[in-house]
Amino acid sequence: MTHDLASRSADQRAGYARWLAARQCTDCWRAAHQEDVVSTKEWLAQKRAEEEAAATHWAAQFDMPPLENPESILGWGARSRHQLVTRAYTELVTEGTWDEADWAELEEQIRLVTRAGWWVDQRDAVGADLPELLDAASDRDRPTENPFR
Repeated sequence: MTHDLASRSADQRAGYARWLAARQCTDCWRAAHQEDVVSTKEWLAQKRAEEEAAATHWAAQFDMPPLENPESILGWGARSRHQLVTRAYTELVTEGTWDEADWAELEEQIRLVTRAGWWVDQRDAVGADLPELLDAASDRDRPTENPFR
């Protein structure tokens, strides 16, 4: 593509020409960007499917109750719960000072929070903060005291 550098002052032309030379033309950039969007969407769909499978397996293994909310958020909530609880276990038990008895008590509290939106809201939390976050959860987040066991 040809660019008119006449509108630039003489001392700015060389730098601008060097900058342009390092860039793709608009048509080339668009073509490459569209390919990236498709490959990114495919990668993201595959990653989400893997995370969902891991979360489903984890929930079954540790007897976690199903989450409640609109269907559109359930997968996101399940993935968020799995990731946060896994981080919490690593930080509190594996790397921390908690023993399995401490964790078992927290696990019972985890089972009581069944609102998917709560888990999505906490998705970026530090794992060690999970006990405090669970204490702050409202009755709306814990619709029942029965941990489905």
